[in-house]
Amino acid sequence: MANINMDHIRSLMGTPTNIRNVCVVASHDHGKSTLTDLLLSAAGIVSSTTTSHVDVDEHVAETLRPTITIKSKSAPVLYRIPENESLPGDAATGNRDFLINLVDSPGHVDFSSEVTPALRACDGALVVVDCVEGVVIHTETVLRQALAERTIPVVAINKLDRTFLELQLQPEEMFQCFQRVIDNVNAVHATYQDPSVPNHKVSPDNGTVAFCSGLHGWAFTVDQFARMYSAKFGIDEDTLVERLWGDNFFNAEERKWHKHAEGGERAFCELILKPLQKVIEMAMNGKIQELETMLASMGVMLADEDRQLQGKYLVDRVLRKWLPAEQALLRMLVHRLPSPVCAQKYRVDALYQGLMDDVAATAIRNCDPGGPLMIYVSKLMPQTDTGRFIAFGRVFSGTAKTAGHVRVMGSNYVPGEKLDLYVGNLKQLLLMMGTKTEPIETVPCGNIIGITGIDQFLIKSGTLTDLENACPIKGMKYSVSPVMFVTVDPVNLPDLPKFIEALKKLVKSDPLVHCSITECGEHVVAGGGDLHLETCIQGLQDDFLDGVPIKISAPEVYYRETVAGIEDARQNGVCLSKSPNKHNRLFIYAEPFPEGLASAIEENKINPVDNFKQRAKILASDYGFEQEVARKIWAFGPDTVGPNLFMDATKGVLYLDEIKDFVVAAFQWVTKEGVICEENMRGLSFYFYDCVMVADSIHRGAGQYIPAARRAMMGAQIMADPRLMEPIYLVQIQCTKSAVQGTQEVLGRRRGRVLKESQHPEIPLCNIEGYLPVSESFGFVADLRSSTMGQAFPQSVFDHWSLMDGAPFVRDERIIGLVSRIRERKGLKTELPDLDQFLDRL
Repeated sequence: MANINMDHIRSLMGTPTNIRNVCVVASHDHGKSTLTDLLLSAAGIVSSTTTSHVDVDEHVAETLRPTITIKSKSAPVLYRIPENESLPGDAATGNRDFLINLVDSPGHVDFSSEVTPALRACDGALVVVDCVEGVVIHTETVLRQALAERTIPVVAINKLDRTFLELQLQPEEMFQCFQRVIDNVNAVHATYQDPSVPNHKVSPDNGTVAFCSGLHGWAFTVDQFARMYSAKFGIDEDTLVERLWGDNFFNAEERKWHKHAEGGERAFCELILKPLQKVIEMAMNGKIQELETMLASMGVMLADEDRQLQGKYLVDRVLRKWLPAEQALLRMLVHRLPSPVCAQKYRVDALYQGLMDDVAATAIRNCDPGGPLMIYVSKLMPQTDTGRFIAFGRVFSGTAKTAGHVRVMGSNYVPGEKLDLYVGNLKQLLLMMGTKTEPIETVPCGNIIGITGIDQFLIKSGTLTDLENACPIKGMKYSVSPVMFVTVDPVNLPDLPKFIEALKKLVKSDPLVHCSITECGEHVVAGGGDLHLETCIQGLQDDFLDGVPIKISAPEVYYRETVAGIEDARQNGVCLSKSPNKHNRLFIYAEPFPEGLASAIEENKINPVDNFKQRAKILASDYGFEQEVARKIWAFGPDTVGPNLFMDATKGVLYLDEIKDFVVAAFQWVTKEGVICEENMRGLSFYFYDCVMVADSIHRGAGQYIPAARRAMMGAQIMADPRLMEPIYLVQIQCTKSAVQGTQEVLGRRRGRVLKESQHPEIPLCNIEGYLPVSESFGFVADLRSSTMGQAFPQSVFDHWSLMDGAPFVRDERIIGLVSRIRERKGLKTELPDLDQFLDRL
């Protein structure tokens, strides 16, 4: 590692206007880690002769997937603005040095859960897009995640070397290719942008788009060429930037500008792409003298060893000297992305749970280093040498100090209560340097931080503060959810205690992985995809078990329970259940959600902490609920935030407050374990229709109402036509024309459905988009490549839950076999329960 000036970094950490916290996001294989590595090598964080796949992910066994970034990592990069350039508007007066905290995140869809914690700690996102493949489904996913966290995106259109050397496109074809990428990014941006965030449409003429080749180390922006041409044309730089992009045409002979193609060549092609093309052609053809003459006019000189290079090696050397990638990209990040001081003004209401005028919110909004300490820990990173974890997070206000005393609020903490609330000390503060760390005494607000000594209080994430009455920072919403799982158990029973401890560490180490124990005593590890599960199991074996032998089942898929609904459920679907002492009677019925409501709850657009009047108004106007009933939502479930509702539809019933907690407890239980096969419920509304309570309060305890309410809800589910839902992938497949039929056949065999087909505009490939059930995705890639002779390349991302064909309680053959297998695996009777077990008679 190169020598890094730590004192300089520490001084810049105290100047939040000169800090940029940037997350690099992209789809897999778009060149994100290569580009990040280039920037880190310029800062001396990694060696220029190695790749980030080794330096940034060395703790992951490389035999698994040697070209995939699996864990997000942060490192500081220093950048100094040249004296002849202006400073950003909010930069500290006269200070030209900037600290960029660069976070590299995974690009594979199975590791999307690592992207959200990285984005929470950042204010800007560098979105890397392959100029040939364009915006694919996972690019949309990570961009949507960035916008949900209110981070400002800029774009790096990567792999330009392919358009010049491999595809040999004409300049106009390149322009159309780049324009299509930018339009697609802006379309996603317009769809998901939060209205409270400053509008930030990306375009080359406002400096938010860079064109680069990460592999070969060169890049440029339009304003970079505008500075070069400004003196030559005698035109103001800002005016020239606008003319170098879009429908602006330049006549070289007349040296005049036009708005129509008849007037000359497109300026971007004539003044940027053609000079690039000419340099590349000279280098490839070995025209050294002509090349040196042209480079000399641009202030670039070749060394003696450069002249000995040939072909692509000479192209790389020339373009790196002329257009070094780190200069163009770092300049764009500094000038076009916000500082913490600017960003926290519009991020605070999306971050802080409390009132927007209290002390903590004000300190976050102002990025006040003298205010109360507010740190959000977005994930825990294992320390392989100690067995403990580093808490990775962001200081939003105040100043963190070594050995400082803090309140630790876990993800389950509720203001005013003591659950998941602890008191601890910040044992050591760390500056993250890729896989390395540097101890530091104090960290002011606006910086990314590593902390040791508090991991025992946190499961995955949480808030640290020194303010007694501060509310926590809001939890994160992930773009993926655990949809598949394996059962894992130790081979030897004496290893069970060590195995359970290893599972606890695995849960801490990954933001998404979930571990549980079935009634049969099996240990379940759930993840976001087969590769994610494979990585988690390998991490469990290599990092936490120290050689303890384990047995692993084949992966299986989670399902959800719901109802199809019946006509007039209020009359035909009410289930009566009596308490064990027969003195109390509950009447409950169930209905399915209107379309879109479950997704709105999962995306946190509708949640339990909303103002109940405003929430009722939205439910009434957008989803057709009765406003009076919608005002009386008792609970969301499961886990108090899930996509199911319990509503009070009773009229004139007294003392309901006495039994509310008992009924809600039963509701949480039922939505966690439905009647079909004890899977989580999704998209159900339970209505409390009526209640008959005994006068003596001694007969109205939890032991009477929890079992009765649970039976009533399970009976109501059976009466409302219960169904199963399965998770569905959105699949995007690139294949040759000859492989289209084979691709469609593979999707058809696996219950998939083709949505659309299109011809790729730049390369002779077809794009196929379709839906594929997650349960059919095991072995899908191998099957697809076998059927197409390796000419099809799929990407998949979780898209939605879909209602399965067949009703379990009418013994439909299409579904009953699956239900029986799930019930048998969970140790339940394979026969479905009868309605008479839940429905009592008057």
